[in-house]
Amino acid sequence: MSEAVMQADRPEAQEGGAKDLLSKFDDVIALRQNLLASGAEDPFSLVMEKVLSPTRAICNGRDTILLGTYNYMGMTFDPDVIAAGQAAMADFGAGTTGSRVLNGTFRDHRDVEAALREFYGMDHAMVFSTGYQANLGIISTLAGKGDYIVLDIDSHASIWDGCAMGNAEVVPFKHNDIEAMEKRLKRIPEGAGKLVVLEGVYSMLGDVAPLAEMVKVAKANGAMVLVDEAHSMGFIGEHGRGVAEEQGVLDEVDFIIGTFSKSVGTVGGFCVSNHPKFEIMRLVCRPYVFTAALPPAVMASSATSIRKLMHGGEKRAHLWENSRRLHAGLTALGFTLGTDEPQSAIIAVVMPDLERGAAMWSALLTEGLYVNLARPPATPAGMTLLRCSLCAEHSSEQVETILGMFERAGKAVGII
Repeated sequence: MSEAVMQADRPEAQEGGAKDLLSKFDDVIALRQNLLASGAEDPFSLVMEKVLSPTRAICNGRDTILLGTYNYMGMTFDPDVIAAGQAAMADFGAGTTGSRVLNGTFRDHRDVEAALREFYGMDHAMVFSTGYQANLGIISTLAGKGDYIVLDIDSHASIWDGCAMGNAEVVPFKHNDIEAMEKRLKRIPEGAGKLVVLEGVYSMLGDVAPLAEMVKVAKANGAMVLVDEAHSMGFIGEHGRGVAEEQGVLDEVDFIIGTFSKSVGTVGGFCVSNHPKFEIMRLVCRPYVFTAALPPAVMASSATSIRKLMHGGEKRAHLWENSRRLHAGLTALGFTLGTDEPQSAIIAVVMPDLERGAAMWSALLTEGLYVNLARPPATPAGMTLLRCSLCAEHSSEQVETILGMFERAGKAVGII
């Protein structure tokens, strides 16, 4: 075949040269440029030059209160957690240079999985390099071609990507709508494999799923259930095991996904389960088999943190106080919030649009407060949000200071 014919057959080789594969992002590029042109600081290029504590850091040169991290239980600076990591670093070095099924399983990988089994009271635990990878690996391995996944429309990107990777039929339903979920389940062909995927706390608005009713409906229709408890582990439930524990259905859920990058304060992801065949996942789950294992220092810190979270009742109580205080204060100031009542450690402040949201974010950073600017498509219903993530180490005085910052910035920008 001649070069000319080959070029003509290739759609990217149009007149004027090859297609720019990044042109699909031109709208996003323009949006970012417009935000910067408005005088706002770049909300997606924040640099922490020094972290002083779980609640304070030097950000873009300013001493800043942190209200936009997932450090819910403040474990990043716990002395025992740090000491465990330092000891493992000295004993095993900086990394593993191999996957878990090759040379990548060290003493502390086994120990952190033991800590997870103790924490949840379950038979099996499997650790991944990130929480994203845990969802990607478990979901894509469980449900494949010919199977059906019924999931909440507001599910995290890692859940959607796990569905796509496994090539299962994906059936979404309206957020937290039990009736809609049941209708989808009843339409699935007889005998097909069914997996219902839910989250305990949804990360954008911080709202909680009605798991008790949903798990009941799923089981009545012959489906297995996976619950992502990334934003509720450590904080919600009598023992910090999440929404499934709080609503009394932990024993009925087949798989719990979680992460170490929130309440545990390190990095990594996991799945726990009581399924008798679960251990085979170590040999058939591609994102587990083909990824280098996390450093032993991270695993040692994680195991120590998880075991301390088992006894974190006082911290959980204080975090709930912080959540209620911030929610009530922002409501009194006239801000629109994502939930009528505080349901988790996440308080979402709804902005009128992206431009004023970015201006508000920038004004808060100038005040010395860091929050998350969240925008579509990550947010539900096209909303722009300032997402606040509280920490058990925030003092009552800090929460009052935060409210003052929101009031001044909100008036300056014209939000309140």
